[in-house]
Amino acid sequence: MTNAPQLILASASPRRLALLQQVGLEPDHLLPADIDETPKKFETPRALALRLARAKVEAVLEVAKNTDAMNGGVVLAADTVVSVGRRILPKAELTDQAVMCLSLLSGRGHRVFTGVAVAEPNGKIRTKLVETRVRFKRLSRQDVDDYISSGEWRGKAGGYAIQGLAGSFVVKLVGSYPAVVGLPLAETVNLLQSAGYPVHANWTTAGA
Repeated sequence: MTNAPQLILASASPRRLALLQQVGLEPDHLLPADIDETPKKFETPRALALRLARAKVEAVLEVAKNTDAMNGGVVLAADTVVSVGRRILPKAELTDQAVMCLSLLSGRGHRVFTGVAVAEPNGKIRTKLVETRVRFKRLSRQDVDDYISSGEWRGKAGGYAIQGLAGSFVVKLVGSYPAVVGLPLAETVNLLQSAGYPVHANWTTAGA
């Protein structure tokens, strides 16, 4: 992409990287944002997803501005929040957290909010919130125990990864599947294009 600004992905998530690559985008830099992701008191799930996406992009933009190799780049960040009603589920790190999440999600619907933020080199930030509704089948004790044993849940919002084994739990999804994985593609592409990034530059050779 000659003369294109560098693309900086403010994430270490292999899922978000793979989704970008799916639409022909290869970030020039991977720079995870180190921010406090603790929800504020009375903060709604949708507000949290947007706030964290924006905070990530702001933190990485500041680093990029002060780094010769990244100065002038376009920064992309996202954050995914899983909720049951107004209850925000954690990014499970402990077995007890994962069991709690799966118990809450079993046999009922939940919402996944993914906030996306794109920062232009001049500091202008564009954001988008995508809401997806997901319903799980009723999980047996065996389902839960075996999923916990897999370890796939670790570090995942809501204690599951829809693109993995937990895909077998989903009986209904309304909205954006890639948003649940971690990055809504249509909305992300629109934000990048609005920021002047040449999203389609590699498409002519993508199928070669």
